[in-house]
Amino acid sequence: MISKNLDTVLGSSTPSSSDGGRYIKSTIYGGLDGIITTFAVVAGVAGASLSSGIVLILGFANLLADGISMAIGDYLSTKAEVEYADSKRQIEAEAIDENPGDVKKELTSLFVDKGITEEDAEILESIYARYKHICLDVVMLEKWGVVKEKESPVMNALVTFASFVLFGFMPLAAYLAAHYIPALGAHTFLVASVITALTLFILGVQKIRFSDRSWLASGFEMLIIGGVAAVVAYAIGVLLSGIA
Repeated sequence: MISKNLDTVLGSSTPSSSDGGRYIKSTIYGGLDGIITTFAVVAGVAGASLSSGIVLILGFANLLADGISMAIGDYLSTKAEVEYADSKRQIEAEAIDENPGDVKKELTSLFVDKGITEEDAEILESIYARYKHICLDVVMLEKWGVVKEKESPVMNALVTFASFVLFGFMPLAAYLAAHYIPALGAHTFLVASVITALTLFILGVQKIRFSDRSWLASGFEMLIIGGVAAVVAYAIGVLLSGIA
């Protein structure tokens, strides 16, 4: 655990890999939310047997409104996390300057709590204490669970919005195509369902970046989650079709 945390503190990953993976979470979850909510609208309208024009109007309205809402939510939550980390880092930095002895004891205690012997914990503490910035990073990670690498609230929001809109557009692509290719009209919902299923599976496969799970299991899990939401929306559309 300590060696893994030290890798995190020292930044063992290359800058390119770190930067490339920084926004994967926003991409996946923004895309997941986008495709599920948009397809829920499509399924609900299809279940109510309403026109393709209504699907497009409601779908695009949902796509933009929910996309903006998701982006704002991501921006505010990331901003709160950054501000929290900054405030804690400032407190710990002042503590290192004013009471270095207390910080050394605290760091040793943190290592002992991790299962390291007190003798080894003191050795680790003595090494980290020689370098203030590393000592501060270790305290932040072990005490507060905060790594030194900051996320950008603005970039997170932009990535979430872009991913939401891009993947959320997929269920609407078939209806937009059918508007210009009448031959697709009879099978539009089926085509939209297939496109959505494939996209959900691909998003699920991308989730293995966060775990050691099988790509096949992860893909089908995402497909099932999205499928349940779609079935519920379709059923509601059928039940309420009489009042449309």
